[in-house]
Amino acid sequence: MQSIVSKGKSVKEAVHLGLELMEVKKNEVSIEIIQYGTKGFFGIGGKNAVVKLSKQESNTTSRQSKTNSIDYYKTMEHLVDDLPFEQSSVFEGYPIDYAIDVSQKEMTEQELEGKAWVTDGTIYVKDSETQYPIVEIGKGVQLFKNNQMVKEKKTIVSEKDALEITLEDEQQDTRWNITIDQHKLNVLLEVNPGHTITRKLQDVEPNQQIELTVDEHKETINTLTYEDIRNKMETLRITYGINQNEIRKALETNVPSSYEIATGSKAKPGVDGRIELMVEVDTKNGLIEDDAGKVDFRELKMIPTVEEGQIIAIIHPPIPGKRGTTVTNEPLPAKETHPIVLKSEIGVTVVEDNIIATTAGRPFVEQRGPFIKASVIPKLVHNGNVDISSGNIRFDGDIEIRGEVEENMIVEGGGDIIIYKSASDATITTSKSIITYGNVTGSELSAGKSNMLITELGHLLGIIQIQVEKMISFIKQLSQSPAFKSSDFSRGGLNPLIHILLEKKFNSFLPLAKKYVEVTRKGEEYLEEEDWRKVATSIQQIFLTLSNQTTSLEQLKILSRKMKELHEYSKTPIEPDSYITISNALNSSLYCSGNILIIGQGCVNTKVHSGGQLKITGSVRGGEVYGRQGAEIKESGSNSGTKTVIAVPSDQKIRIGRAFEGTVLKIGHIQHIVKENRNNITARINSEGQIVFE
Repeated sequence: MQSIVSKGKSVKEAVHLGLELMEVKKNEVSIEIIQYGTKGFFGIGGKNAVVKLSKQESNTTSRQSKTNSIDYYKTMEHLVDDLPFEQSSVFEGYPIDYAIDVSQKEMTEQELEGKAWVTDGTIYVKDSETQYPIVEIGKGVQLFKNNQMVKEKKTIVSEKDALEITLEDEQQDTRWNITIDQHKLNVLLEVNPGHTITRKLQDVEPNQQIELTVDEHKETINTLTYEDIRNKMETLRITYGINQNEIRKALETNVPSSYEIATGSKAKPGVDGRIELMVEVDTKNGLIEDDAGKVDFRELKMIPTVEEGQIIAIIHPPIPGKRGTTVTNEPLPAKETHPIVLKSEIGVTVVEDNIIATTAGRPFVEQRGPFIKASVIPKLVHNGNVDISSGNIRFDGDIEIRGEVEENMIVEGGGDIIIYKSASDATITTSKSIITYGNVTGSELSAGKSNMLITELGHLLGIIQIQVEKMISFIKQLSQSPAFKSSDFSRGGLNPLIHILLEKKFNSFLPLAKKYVEVTRKGEEYLEEEDWRKVATSIQQIFLTLSNQTTSLEQLKILSRKMKELHEYSKTPIEPDSYITISNALNSSLYCSGNILIIGQGCVNTKVHSGGQLKITGSVRGGEVYGRQGAEIKESGSNSGTKTVIAVPSDQKIRIGRAFEGTVLKIGHIQHIVKENRNNITARINSEGQIVFE
């Protein structure tokens, strides 16, 4: 069916214009009135009449539609004529589209008096002589009365008011952000999609007081565009490793999400220089327990040996890493690799990256970080006892003593010392390891003394170096003052100023400096590196004596750097470390930079200091034992309550199979005395700084 919508100042004019356009007669169309024309208030706000003309398909339909149209038109005319007020008044109160809404046809005009209602988003009012309708304005609704927005929560309305309702729709754009990590290897896009809230005015039944409320429809929207992302990435100069798939996901998401939209390539680390050992170099422990806990003292391990010309190790050069690329297309250098620093000592030479023995003996390779010492140590075998007739033994290599070490005798070696029988009131010292198969009574055993000495000196230098750095900072500040520049300090050296600083600001410095110089002097024969002695000399000249030698700020800086290097060197673990392995000890002292293992009956009234792990498979009665990396003991203390101290640092544990009453457990600076006999103790420090048992 053909139809058109026509407008005019009145319904008649709209119908007439529509008939002319369709070139038909009035009886050939059906007419639907969509909107009546209004004149407005004083000619303002008038509306055209709107009608819909539809061409009839048959005579019967035409006649029926004609009848319906005429009847509807006459009915509407009668309704308008019967209204008791001017047509312009109706226009001011509400649109004339549905002056009396279809949904309200069942209510009489009298029932509508003094009421307001809402239909299809439009508010209607019917005045009354006795009351005025009241409208309450709900959330999201704005009511304009006579072109003024109503700010109150409630307002009185009448037919004479020009009422207009606007609804506040909301739209929140997508929130998003692009971040780059500190290494410029990852770009993260965080997306939080936005939303729109569409509001529709709810219909309200006629009532003297009504509330304007809305229905809300919330819809998630993602307003992020590819252009937004691209522009931001250009601003951040992100050009490498862009992940288009992740960007596409970010544009399509309807939930808060994160996407890695660009990824750089990490630098691939290289490999530092190393040595590959071609022979066995470690001396194995000669004392081994069987399943029954017994030790077979006849089962001895041979010390490894090499022949002249034999390859001890192969030197492998460092392998450089591969550089990476940041997301901003900047090169990311790989960590620098370092070659080994080899110090070839007696008995070895280097030929085309091969460490070769130049003499027969025991191969020795010691590594502390990148620093490596290699040598072939000769071996001294002493078939009898070490006594007055043999004299003290001092040998820079391995020593094998097949008898006893008697009273007041000294054995000093540069390698491993093996004693087949007992040592009584003797002093045994080596830079490597000690193994004894007999009793140790009233003796002092020291293994890895140079390592312990380096550890002690390094610890002292760490403290001293921090104070020297502070001293340098003070001097820099003072040098900026006019008084300093005009004084003799700037010309004659810093010695007087240094001594003033030592007196006024660094009271604890001198005792530490004196201790370092003293320890270095006493252990000089065990220090292979000359730098320790050079630092001691500098400390003596600059801080401990009043000499005519001038000291500059640059000299202090050089000394501070050397102190720091030696401190770091002292913290580097040594491989392999020294160890002491004995069967039992009485009234003795044992010192070792590495592990100490006492197999057999244990120790009585003995002081034990282990820089590694301490393990005693027998008992500890009296004395004090210390394990830097923990202590494991079968039995401690005695029935008579002999004071026995078991000590470890605060980050280690003490394990005891059976602890007698009176055993003292010392972990860090915290101490605990066992009040009664206990079995299977494992003690440690908890987060509150208290000793607890597991």
